[in-house]
Amino acid sequence: KTIKTFGGDEGRVHSRTIYVGHKSCPPNEAYIPPKFCDNRIVSSKYTVWNFLPKNLFEQFRRIANFYFLIIFLVQVIVDTPTSPVTSGLPLFFVITVTAVKQGYEDWLRHKADREVNEYRVSVLEDGRRIRKMSAKIKVGDIVEVEEDETFPCDLILLQSSRDDGTCFVTTASLDGESNHKVRCVAVYTGMETKMALNYQGKSQKRSAVEKSINAFLLVYLFILVSKALVCTTLKYVWQGKHDEPWYNEKTQKEKDTNQYLKMFTDFLSFMVLFNFIIPVSMYVTVEMQKFLGSFFITWDKDFFDPEIQEGALVNTSDLNEELGQVEYIFTDKTGTLTQNNMEFIECCIDGFQYKHGDGSSETYFDKKEELFLRALCLCHTEMGFIASSPDEIALVKGAMRYGFTFLGLESKNMKILNRNKDVETYELLHVLNFDPVRRRMSVMVRSKTGDILLFCKGADSSMFPQVRQEEVERIRMHVERNATEGYRTLCVAYKHLNAQEYARADADLREARLALQDREEKLMAVYNRVETDMILIGATAVEDQLQDEAAQTMEALQGAGMKVWVLTGDKMETAKSTCYACGLFKKNTELLELTLRTLEDGGRSREERLHDLLLEYHKKLLPFFPAVCCRSWSVAGHDYGFIIDGASLSMVLSSSSEPNSRRYKNLFLQICQNCTAVLCCRMAPLQKAQIVKLVKNSKGNPITLSVGDGANDVSMILEAHVGIGIKGKEGRQAVKNSDYAIPKLKHLKKLLLAHGHLYYVRIAHLVQYFFYKNLCFILPQFLYQFFCGYSQQPLYDAAYLTMYNICFTSMPILAYSLLEQHICIEVLLEHSTLYRNIAKNAMLRWKLFLYWTALGIFHGLVFFFGVRFLFSNPALQDNGQVFGNWSYGTIVFTVLVFTVTLKLALDTRHWTWINHFVIWGSLAFYVFFSFFWGGIIWPFLKHQRLYFVFANMLSSVSAWLVIILLILLSLLPEILLVVLRKPRGPHARQVTLNCIAGDPQSPQSSARPLLTRTFSDESNTVI
Repeated sequence: KTIKTFGGDEGRVHSRTIYVGHKSCPPNEAYIPPKFCDNRIVSSKYTVWNFLPKNLFEQFRRIANFYFLIIFLVQVIVDTPTSPVTSGLPLFFVITVTAVKQGYEDWLRHKADREVNEYRVSVLEDGRRIRKMSAKIKVGDIVEVEEDETFPCDLILLQSSRDDGTCFVTTASLDGESNHKVRCVAVYTGMETKMALNYQGKSQKRSAVEKSINAFLLVYLFILVSKALVCTTLKYVWQGKHDEPWYNEKTQKEKDTNQYLKMFTDFLSFMVLFNFIIPVSMYVTVEMQKFLGSFFITWDKDFFDPEIQEGALVNTSDLNEELGQVEYIFTDKTGTLTQNNMEFIECCIDGFQYKHGDGSSETYFDKKEELFLRALCLCHTEMGFIASSPDEIALVKGAMRYGFTFLGLESKNMKILNRNKDVETYELLHVLNFDPVRRRMSVMVRSKTGDILLFCKGADSSMFPQVRQEEVERIRMHVERNATEGYRTLCVAYKHLNAQEYARADADLREARLALQDREEKLMAVYNRVETDMILIGATAVEDQLQDEAAQTMEALQGAGMKVWVLTGDKMETAKSTCYACGLFKKNTELLELTLRTLEDGGRSREERLHDLLLEYHKKLLPFFPAVCCRSWSVAGHDYGFIIDGASLSMVLSSSSEPNSRRYKNLFLQICQNCTAVLCCRMAPLQKAQIVKLVKNSKGNPITLSVGDGANDVSMILEAHVGIGIKGKEGRQAVKNSDYAIPKLKHLKKLLLAHGHLYYVRIAHLVQYFFYKNLCFILPQFLYQFFCGYSQQPLYDAAYLTMYNICFTSMPILAYSLLEQHICIEVLLEHSTLYRNIAKNAMLRWKLFLYWTALGIFHGLVFFFGVRFLFSNPALQDNGQVFGNWSYGTIVFTVLVFTVTLKLALDTRHWTWINHFVIWGSLAFYVFFSFFWGGIIWPFLKHQRLYFVFANMLSSVSAWLVIILLILLSLLPEILLVVLRKPRGPHARQVTLNCIAGDPQSPQSSARPLLTRTFSDESNTVI
């Protein structure tokens, strides 16, 4: 009637009393019904009511957005040379587009939540079975869960339809393995369930590109402030040397204004005048590029897996470019490198090897061999190919090959069909469940003759101390050989129990299972006491097959310059063999081992041995640079691999003294970073995350990626810069918590080497181009102040100021950042070393940033002084009239728009109809808009500054000539670079040939619109 639960390690520290079925409290008990949360799952960030304030708050935390908000307010409050519309409209556009994008992504989260919350479940109320939505389940409800249904919350088992009162629960979504385990429990709903608690606390990940943007932004803010200070200072210097002009006399109010206040106001006015050097629209373009670009991953046909009928999934689009910067890959083994598809290979009985083959099932077996096969049929929890371990199904199938078939469990009676086609019946007395500490499981059974037998199976390291030692050596050799070949091994033993031994064990087990305190410890003690002095019969070898193309994928990733670390809970021998099979360890790789086995050699304390081994390995790997952490691929042409287990890692990370701990961490990191591959075995999930964090925070802050398939990988997936989930046949915890999800490990190759490479190149060019074109835009405005008495006179019309970044130059760079392929997809996949060319944020380093800045300064100088040279001729029109200052600014702006757009055209290597449309369309739109804007008298404008200015400008042959010459002069270095540039690098010639090859009869045969195909198609790109 009542159930008391106690919180555990997952964050539930309180206890709760629950009345099952919401029965009323007895009158003699003082009980205040607590308020528990409902069963709604909420993974979304916003609601209808808080979306606007919360989203605005988050957006204005960005430096550029907050800066433009301040500029807009200054324009509204202070008399500035430009209209508030010039900064307000672009800011409104940026905020709106970003809000729509984030709102759409949150709507998808709401949609996913709704599917979970509206899932129909059966609930028993007043003896009636009713169907209700999962979200409406309350703590205390009695929920009926049928076979293959999903648990809607944390449940306590009250009753089962099985005769033995047990139920089998698949936890594939938790650990990535198709395991089925007995559970009895639970009364937590909604955001208090274990599943929901795993989602909470996810930190916001930021890409290296975003950090570079912020650094460049600070530089341009410094340039902006410097310009404003220079102009403010020179204004008052100029006014001190020149008398006040008669046509612009100061009003009495201006004369009475405080001088310092006036200087500050002038400084703000110059800040407003030059504020367009800060590319606020870059943020919305980057957001759109990431959001739209992420669809190319989901549309990629190469990522579609026919087995599960699914493709790739993008959970966040904010890290696309980070896929092109990965330096370290941390991968799980079971289910990630391997298929988690177990197959019985062979067995060893009494020291003799048995391998299934043609006719082997007819071999005569003696009593010990038959006893071994009976142990395989009885020592498990398999019920109709449902078991607590995938190995158990393989073992039961293996016994079937040799003529012993498990028929099932009926009323605690286990039935076996032996080789003679006779049915043997055993009464199941007790199951001693497997646990990760003991690493064994046992069953007690009674035969028809009344004999009581204990059958036990487990890992060799946990079984050998529990059996008679004369049997060990004959089995150990086979176990070690099988482990070296990459098989998962288990040892099998048995023990006869007399009546007194069984009576004591039965009493102890029943007492321990009824204990209210320390139940697990008491059970463990009984298990260990019973599982002693056993007779070792033999061992089994089960193969977990590698994922398709696992070896090729690892080879490509290593060739791309990435270090691969395998983090697994498996034993060292099995994991090591998997590393050899995947090609992470080569035949000539020298393995450096730091495990309990090596720490216990030499007769010294573990702490001393740890210190000696770390120094020894460090000296071997870094003989000349003892204090420097270098990330070479090998030392003097020699490959090294490093192996560490969980116990040794705990000693490294938490030494008894703080100085030693820091020293051990540094030595450990330097050793690992100079090895071609690292294997961490016997790892707990928390230790996996600790390893990732240790590398992520090391010198240089390398970009890390974690890939896994189960809930035990979630911690490292969340910790890494980029988290990849593998979509298995069952279980999606890793997928739900990942940034990207792919069906198979082999898809990681294209995700990184092709998509990641291109994403990074595109967005890096986008960032550099935005800063460049805004510097070109505002530098002439700054130079113009030297020729207008620092009067804050704008060079450009307000319409041009507003639309430059929104309309005239935005679409070409967006198309470029979505469609550019500077190298063919096929070549990127074939030559993985090309990935190294963009490593460590190569395209956003300060050297390239300064080049783009210098280019912007050069173009700005050409624009301004080229047009000024034109205006040195007083009569530019046929009628002898002269151009005014708005004509001057319009000519500069025309040269600017054409130059920066054609510069992008020269940078484009992959042309599609979309590129042609937006580049030439943007230029045509600028011309059309200028004619339209200046050809009509607009009633809402106080000053019609550009009335017929553009049309009048183009009537002058001199203006035409100067515009064309200045565009050519500005782009001449780029044109020469393109003409004279030769392919460089070892693969350059092959890259060029492959990219332009295509169909021999029609080189352009594959030049179809990119949006109607996927990246898996051929490309007609040239370089």
